[in-house]
Amino acid sequence: MKTYGFGVDIGGTTVKLGLFRTDGTLLDKWEIPTRKEDDGAHILPDVADAIKERIAEKAIDPSDVQGVGVGVPGPVTPEGVVRKCVNLGWGVFNVEDTLSKLTGYPVKAGNDANVAALGEMWQGAGKGATNIVMVTLGTGVGGGVIVDGHIVAGATGAGGEIGHIPVKDDETLVCGCGKQGCLEQYASATGVVTLTKRALAASDEPSSLRDLSEVTAKDTFDAAKAGDKLALEVLEQFGKILGKGLAAVACVVNPETFVIGGGVSKAGSIITDVIAKYYVPNAFHACRDAQFKLAELGNDAGMYGCVQMIL
Repeated sequence: MKTYGFGVDIGGTTVKLGLFRTDGTLLDKWEIPTRKEDDGAHILPDVADAIKERIAEKAIDPSDVQGVGVGVPGPVTPEGVVRKCVNLGWGVFNVEDTLSKLTGYPVKAGNDANVAALGEMWQGAGKGATNIVMVTLGTGVGGGVIVDGHIVAGATGAGGEIGHIPVKDDETLVCGCGKQGCLEQYASATGVVTLTKRALAASDEPSSLRDLSEVTAKDTFDAAKAGDKLALEVLEQFGKILGKGLAAVACVVNPETFVIGGGVSKAGSIITDVIAKYYVPNAFHACRDAQFKLAELGNDAGMYGCVQMIL
């Protein structure tokens, strides 16, 4: 095993890069802008340049670098082929081969949610477990599934897309994926706002949320913590939909731990408690002991997972 590895988490606005020791120690991290013009043609050359600059700056022997791991916001096949990344302007091509030619190092690529799950398993909330499901509750709902220490990517790289499990038949709003009634329409930050607005419209229940011109998911969870009755009802709805959805996931992959991350998870244990409340009675008896933990690595999880992929 060589001493160093690089983790690269490519986002729609910035690319996060980390220099690691292969024992999991983060030595340095920095960001560069994601240049999406020309169908994202500059992104990987920019990444390669940034890595070469850091190697020179730190006086690292290039032969002591294990490789580069890359997280991408879209489906990635086990061979490293990206199946269109609309956020980056990419079509279908092999990220691993392309970046390997640019850097001269071995490269492994994976979906960003999957590599974040790998990071949490390696050095975060899932440490000690080899079967975990990471759930990222942000603008959407992302998922990463790890079975026996390995990412479940699936045939076309869409394994772990738990945000698009159908959970409601009578939904009229259309999800970003084009379907209706997806889990992320209720359990994401956007989804919590939808549930809140519907609750406010459906009842005359007094609520501190009525005084706000624009409600956010944080407002709803803060109000629930303060005992606001309507906000507590929304919290229960959120927990029921997500808890039942994850009970279905557990029937397939039987995780030891669900790691809950993303912006919504900043609300804390109120989230994990309400999910577990509805998960347990809906889960198959052999899956009921799964633990619910809040993610620990924050925005760095993807970089950690990228490095774990190359080890």
